[in-house]
Formats: sequence, C-alpha cells, structure tokens
Amino acid sequence: MSAVRPAGPSVFPAPESTRPTLHGRRGLAVTGHPLATHAAVCVLEAGGNAVDAAVAAGLVVQVVEADMCSLGGIAPLLLRRAADGAVLSVGGVGPWSATASIDTYVARHGTVMAPGCGPTVVPAAMATCLAALEHGGTWRFADVARWAVEFADDGFVVDAVVAAGLAFFGQVFRQWPSTVDVYWPGGEPPAAGAVLRQPQLAAVLRSLADADRAAGADRLAGLEAVRRAFYRGPLAEAMVAFVTANGGFLTLDDLARYRAEVVAAPSRRYRHLTVHSNPTWTQGPMVLQALAVLERFDVRKLAPGSASLLHLVTEAVTLAAADRERYYGDPAFVDVPLDRLLSDEHAAGLASRIHPERSLPNLAGLGAGGDAVRSTTHVTVVDAAGNACTVAPSDTLALAPVVPELGFAVSARGVQSRLDPAHPAALRPGARPRITPAPLIAVGDDGSSWALSCPGGDVIGQAQLQVLLHAVDHGMTAQQAVEAPRVCASTFPNSFHPHGTVEGQLCVEGRIAESERAELERRGHRVEDWPDWEFDAGSVALVRRHADGSLDAGADPRRAAYGGGR
Repeated sequence: MSAVRPAGPSVFPAPESTRPTLHGRRGLAVTGHPLATHAAVCVLEAGGNAVDAAVAAGLVVQVVEADMCSLGGIAPLLLRRAADGAVLSVGGVGPWSATASIDTYVARHGTVMAPGCGPTVVPAAMATCLAALEHGGTWRFADVARWAVEFADDGFVVDAVVAAGLAFFGQVFRQWPSTVDVYWPGGEPPAAGAVLRQPQLAAVLRSLADADRAAGADRLAGLEAVRRAFYRGPLAEAMVAFVTANGGFLTLDDLARYRAEVVAAPSRRYRHLTVHSNPTWTQGPMVLQALAVLERFDVRKLAPGSASLLHLVTEAVTLAAADRERYYGDPAFVDVPLDRLLSDEHAAGLASRIHPERSLPNLAGLGAGGDAVRSTTHVTVVDAAGNACTVAPSDTLALAPVVPELGFAVSARGVQSRLDPAHPAALRPGARPRITPAPLIAVGDDGSSWALSCPGGDVIGQAQLQVLLHAVDHGMTAQQAVEAPRVCASTFPNSFHPHGTVEGQLCVEGRIAESERAELERRGHRVEDWPDWEFDAGSVALVRRHADGSLDAGADPRRAAYGGGR
C-alpha cells in the first residue's frame, strides 16, 4: 500500500499551541476541573443555557475542587442575557456579621487575620447560584444540582492536581479534625486515583434539591424555597453554632437577611469591546482602569513577550492598584468615585505618569510578600444565543474548618478586610470584604460575547488583562492567548493579610527571553524567575461567541482547566 504522503517535512503546520483552540456553535464551557466541564456540557446538550450550565458546573467544582472552593464560600459572578443585552453582576461575597467590628475582632483575635472562624462572613456562593438562575437561567435548582449530588454521594476519582492540593492545604487544615475526617480519610492525604466521597455535603445538596421539588411547579418559588432551606432553619443553625463556638461572628439574622445583590456591571470601553467587571467589592475594576491607561499607547506595535510591552502592562497595573488601595471597598459603605476612576481624563492622567525607561516605585506596604496558600477556581460558559456566564468560586480548605454535620466550611473571606478603620476595605459591621476573584465579560460592537475567569489572588486581574491584550491587540487564538507567558507584579499591597509588598518584584515566566528579562531589570524591575508554566500565574478561561455565531475557547494548561462543548 502506498504512503499517504511522501517522506520528508510535513505539509501540516506545527501546532499553534500545546492544546487546540476549541471551536463550536452550540455552546462551549471551560472550568477548573474536567468533571465540572462535563456537567456544563451535559446541561447545554439538554437545552439549558449558559447560566444553567455555569451554575451546574459551579456546584460541581465545590465538590471535586473542594480544596479550592466551598459551598459555604464566595462566588463572584457575571452574566450576560442575550435577549436584552444586559450584563449583570451577581452576588459574590457576603458581609461581615452585624455583630462584628474592628474593636470586637481585635478584642477576640488580636491584630492577625488568621485562618479559622474568626474572619467569617455570610456565605454567598449558594445565594449567588440562586440569583443567577433567577435572573438569567431557565432550569430549576434540583436539575442543575444533580451532578454535584452524584459526585459528592458516589464519590469521584482524585486526580494528581486535586491530590496535591489536598496535601498542600492539609498543612493548615490538619489542625481541624472535622476537615481531616472528610479530606484526609485515615489521617493521610488521598493519593491520585483514590475515590473521595463527601456524604455530609451530598446530604445537604440533596436536601436543597428536595426543597426545590417540594415548592411545586413554579420555578421561582422553588429557588426561594432553596434559599430558605440554606439561610434559615437547621442548616443556618448549624453554621451559626459552629462559627460562634469557634470564635467567629455570625447570627441567624445575618443569614436570614442575606440576598445576593444583582446590579448592572460596571464597564469601560477598550478598542471595539465594552468590558464589564463586578463592582469595587472586588478588584475587578482594576482591569478596566488598566485597559483605559493602555488604550493611550499603541500596544499593537509592541511584540508579545517584549520588555516594552511587559513594562507598560506592569506600570498600568501598578497605577490601577494604587487606586484600588486608595478607593476600592464595598460601595454600600464607601463612596467610591468609580465614574471618575474609569473616565478618559483620569486614565490620561495615570498614563502620563508612565516613563518608558523607568519603573514606578512601590506602593506603601509592610515589606512582606503575599500568602501562597490562597487560591480559587473558575467556570466560564457561552452558548449559541450569546448568553454568557462566568464565575470564580473560592475559599480554600486552608481558610476555615468544615462544619462537621454539613461537610462544608463557612466563608472566612474576611481575611481580605483591613483592620485600619480609615482604609476603604476596612472591616465594618454588615460590609463586604474587598475580594480578589473577579471574572470579566466583554461585548463587542459586532455583537460578540467574551467571557473570562481566573484564579490566583492578586494575579487574577493581571493574567486576564494580558490574555485580553493578546487576543484583542495581537490577534492570538483563544488558546494561544491563555497560554502566552505572563508576568505578575507585587509592588503594591497584597490583598491578603498582612498585605505586604515585595520591593520592585516582577515575577516572569521562563518562556520569556533572557534578553527581555535583562531589559526589564535595566528599567528598574527586580525580576523573579518563574518556571515556564507557573501555577501561581493563574489559569485563565476565555470563551467567545463571534458575530457570525461561531464559538471558540481556550483552557489554561497551568492548572487542570478543561474545555468542552460543540
């Protein structure tokens, strides 16, 4: 039989990326775990929209990536409704108890925001799921929850990434027997290939699905029944009893009064896109500010990976972070001049401070680095109609102990609040901490829909910003854009206690040329070498629907992110 082609160099081009860019027309999803992507695709195939699929996947990651997020944690979410074009910011993080204050916290715990129940805030992830289904979904809670119930009850096979996470976070949670009982069965971290079951979490999820079904045929009544079942009654009583017994601040009234806020998402133009983020209870608007600064430079003429581009991006991020430090906080409690911060005039003023040959000085800080124990996961879905939903569930197993009878931890995201009453992100009774997870949705002038998400603390905005620049200004495919090497600055106060900085530090992935590193050093950046594919560089998901209805997506290989759909 003759050869298909003659011997010699291939007529086929080399791979454009380590993974192929996904393409489709019916819907695409990228999440932090393959099983969550499986759930999202199942929902899309069964007729659900992007919001339904994202909520289903969001519940699954709280089971299969419980090292990175929690049913009782946070989940900042953005959704776009294709029918009316509205882009909404949904929930995300709950407030401090009305009984908490800087004085009461310091009297009980001193001036350290340590892992445990001390920094507890009202859990927001469940309310966020319900609000997203109410304002953009079409399915009932019981239907989107079926995959999470299955994986919690029957168990799932632990992969190498989750096994490493459970071993790593166990350095902290081994002090909490209730967490060890679930996630280190037998007192040892599970190895890759082990089956992990979470019967208490399965029972909670099943009880919530039962509450939905018992409400009758009305879908919205079912969502309200799930909300009552989680935030009132036995589940709420168990959360309050455990948190207060372990030094935290939480009351039944705090839980009963909580509903996830749904508001129009702040936005800023960049080129042909209108980019949306959550409000200033996240760091999301930092990306909008950095884009406004960068639009004043011809980024398209600067090569990806070049010192000139990386210097410019770093300086734009540093200037936006200065505004974050000075202004960002819960807008219900702090007067944040966001319109002015996103204005052309303010962006021009910031851009004028950038010197092409010299880096900006550090912002004030404590001279200490950030905390490497923190992380997050992500879910991003766009469907055939142009509905989009992107969410960043968070709160690792190292933040707070599991409530024994519930199988999940209650959010201790208060660790991102400040104990300085003059700070915009200070601990205030009933106020939300300013958190780092912050997904993005962009809408093109041509009707295209873009959705991005990423874990990684202070790197989240920096990673998403660089991916947007690669896709918008350098014409990269979705997969090329998420794979391109990144930098991360640490020249401003870290969002986690103790909020330190590292003088002049710019972390640079190994695939950036040595000559460009040297040039960054010459301009005043203190380059810290990262491996070629650094876990701490984040894990960006990018899913797009183009004007012609075609879809594409990229899943970051730095972690276990995986895409699917058709």
